[in-house]
Amino acid sequence: MSAASCLLTEDQFLCSICLDVFTDPVTIPCGHNFCKNCITKNWKTGVLYLCPICEEVFSTRPQLKVNTFIKEMSAQFRQSTQQESSSSSSERQVSKPGEVPCDVCTGTKLKALKSCLVCLASYCETHLEPHLTMSGLKKHQLIDPVENLEDRMCEKHDKLLELFCKNDQRCVCLMCTVLEHKNHDVVPLKKEIEVEKLMLRMRKSEIQQMIQNRQLKIEELKRSVKLSDENADREIAEGVQVFTALIETVQRNLDRLIDSVKEKQRQTKNQTEGFIRELEQEISELEKRSTEVEQLSRSEDHLQLLQNFKSVNAAPPTKDWPEVRDHPPSYEGTVRRAVKQLEETISEQMKKLISELELKRVQQYEVDVTLDPDTANPFLILSDDGKQVKYGNVQKSLPDNPRRFNHCANVLSKQSFSSGRFYYEVQVKGKTYWDLGVARKSIKRKGPITQNPKNGYFAICLRDNKQYIGCVDPPDSLSLKSGPEKVGVFVDYEEGLVSFYDVDAAALIYSFTGCSFTEKLYPFFSSGTYDGGRNSAPLIISPRITRSLLR
Repeated sequence: MSAASCLLTEDQFLCSICLDVFTDPVTIPCGHNFCKNCITKNWKTGVLYLCPICEEVFSTRPQLKVNTFIKEMSAQFRQSTQQESSSSSSERQVSKPGEVPCDVCTGTKLKALKSCLVCLASYCETHLEPHLTMSGLKKHQLIDPVENLEDRMCEKHDKLLELFCKNDQRCVCLMCTVLEHKNHDVVPLKKEIEVEKLMLRMRKSEIQQMIQNRQLKIEELKRSVKLSDENADREIAEGVQVFTALIETVQRNLDRLIDSVKEKQRQTKNQTEGFIRELEQEISELEKRSTEVEQLSRSEDHLQLLQNFKSVNAAPPTKDWPEVRDHPPSYEGTVRRAVKQLEETISEQMKKLISELELKRVQQYEVDVTLDPDTANPFLILSDDGKQVKYGNVQKSLPDNPRRFNHCANVLSKQSFSSGRFYYEVQVKGKTYWDLGVARKSIKRKGPITQNPKNGYFAICLRDNKQYIGCVDPPDSLSLKSGPEKVGVFVDYEEGLVSFYDVDAAALIYSFTGCSFTEKLYPFFSSGTYDGGRNSAPLIISPRITRSLLR
């Protein structure tokens, strides 16, 4: 390049629209230069003819002629810079398949950083520089690089699609609003985009919530599967335990049957063998006597014959064997009797095993229960740890709050339950009167109280150390083999079930079924009156035990 051309800066050879060295440069009336194709396309996108740099408006479209001097200078500048750009292009980011290339780069296309909606071109880092530094180009709207910028032009009017028609839900140009969409609700594309982005954010939030809900559902299903596996394993273990016990019972009864038959067989065999030995002994004696008779009959000594005749002639002592009967034992009915006895044994054992398993199952829901002193009748004495209560026979001076029982020797727990299952145990040993169960929050607490489900009580009780009663209307007398020393109380809120167990005997005492619970339930205790000192023993709430450690 000549010395004169070296004095010119690079910006003087660049078109401010395409940001590349001039191609067929033209000069418009305001004195600014552009590529002929660039200024022609620019004037097609607007309503007015104005200079993109100084924004001077021309009433009519100027006639464009190529400036040959600038064209020659640009050609020389392009040739000198191609060598520099070719050596440095390898160091810059080359456009890869799927990426938007720079529209200005010649030869190797670099990756575009931005696209201009005014120039309808995409620019790499180098060719984007004028849009970031030149005042006239700073006003252009830049977006992330996109391909096919021509698609952003109105096919009908060859103008930029910069508006949005809400009526027809489509992008339009300025000319469209004057003609086809004259009375339609038209807003700037940017404003509509903001609305759409807001809706997208809302939609994204909804999707995220849906994802979260489904993730929670997955966790719920996983927990359900885990619980199902645990229940199945427990059921199998319990089944193995029950059937193992039953198999052992059957085997014991079979062994007992076999031993009984063998013993009867042994006794019969021993008796028969005894008869045989006796018969053999008699045969031996008879054969001996036969020999003596034979010898005596041949004797020539008449005197000896007469002297021994009487003893030899007499028959030896023998048993009257025709009267002896050897009856083989009858085994008929032995198996039938054994099976019947087995059925009775298994039936009893099944009841016991099922009761034990049921008790173990409900004991898994054991909760920690303590007595609430604010509900205790003034005659009651509570332990410091809230685990024991007994009748004191001396009324304490306590504030009569609405929660306190003032007539019946009752007290509630501090804990309440409004869902799920729970279980607790109470020692009743040594008492002649007691009441246990659960009560609704809304129960009557003042004056005489009749305990039954209608009044919010689900309880059983002991009266006069001998009569066990289910507290219903009318009272249900319970027939128990023996009085329990420890009572377990189990509640399934959703199932409407309240059950009482003799813990030591692992036996069900009584159940309330089909109950409808809609409010909080409180464990309920009544120590009963002093009963002349016979009922001085306390009700004792058993400490909570981790049942898994007991297995």
